[in-house]
Amino acid sequence: MAESTGQERTEQATPRRLQQARERGQIPNSRELNTTLMLLISGGALWFIGPYVAFGMAEIVSTNLNVSRENIFDPTAMPELFKEAMLDALGLLVPFFVVVTVAAIAGPLSLGGGFNFSTEAISFKWEKLDPIKGLKRVFALRGLVELLKALVKFLIIGTVAIIFLYNQADDYIRLSDEPVKQGLMHTGELLILGFIAIASTMILVAAVDVPFQIWDYQQQLKMTRQEVKDENKDTEGNPEVRGRVRRMQRDIAQQRMMSEVPNADVIVTNPEHYSVALKYDQDAMGAPVVVAKGVDLIAFRIRAIANEHNVPIVTAPPLARALHFTTSLNQEIPASLYLAVAQVLAYVFQLKRHKNWKQKRDLKMGDLPIPDDMQF
Repeated sequence: MAESTGQERTEQATPRRLQQARERGQIPNSRELNTTLMLLISGGALWFIGPYVAFGMAEIVSTNLNVSRENIFDPTAMPELFKEAMLDALGLLVPFFVVVTVAAIAGPLSLGGGFNFSTEAISFKWEKLDPIKGLKRVFALRGLVELLKALVKFLIIGTVAIIFLYNQADDYIRLSDEPVKQGLMHTGELLILGFIAIASTMILVAAVDVPFQIWDYQQQLKMTRQEVKDENKDTEGNPEVRGRVRRMQRDIAQQRMMSEVPNADVIVTNPEHYSVALKYDQDAMGAPVVVAKGVDLIAFRIRAIANEHNVPIVTAPPLARALHFTTSLNQEIPASLYLAVAQVLAYVFQLKRHKNWKQKRDLKMGDLPIPDDMQF
């Protein structure tokens, strides 16, 4: 019953539905993928530029701890020194901040979200404070999946952290035996290595979360059949209106076609079914052009108009059928029919030289050279 009433969401989202979702800020997004990329890229950045930043910071601290007596007692010197130290520290950290920013942007882009900013997505909505809806979200499929992910992350990260600390325990214990400078460097290396190792475990979580988020996004945007019909009406108009417009267009095109019949040079017919009106201007056209054609009632109307305006009508059934099936309005006839049409036109033009030709405008021609592939 739900299927027949169109209430079940079984139809894939239309392009318009997807565009509207983007405008609302609703795009496929995996927080686990974003977190994984940020952690891994940040860890890699620390591994490569960490020593440079550490030495730079140590030099800044050393320089600012060795302040001259004059600067200590100068009320204007200390703020200036502090400002210089902060700018130097910021200059050291800018490359790291840039890398982290790129990592934060790379996550949404990797799922095809693109640069999408929506004021609707960040606007305040009272329904978000509804406790009933909040409970529904908690116990919905998405809430259960988030809970499961949190448990899996806890287990995986905890296990990897324990294994890493167990394998590196000797190195941590021996840090106290190393010189201060070497010990600090070694400590930094161990911390960054541990950070990268633990962050790498998030790849497993992201590998499961990304397909689920894409599937969930598609499920959220699915439409009922009625919604698809309503959208088609909105975008393309009511089917009845479209049908009426098409009928009007056909009527206008037919009227325009009929208005060309009096200007035709000859009407080639199969008396009972087909009529094709041809026009040829030797100075302006490369070949005869079809200005009107039709079957049954339209064919009869073409012949009637031709009779009213004294346009010669030639009965040549094979040629009429060939012209009807192989030509379009306002287009030249096929090259394979040149010879047959030329004989008809030559006969008509020769006939028009006689004074009483109008009394013989209903003509018959047989044995015209129609190629085998033009026989219909």
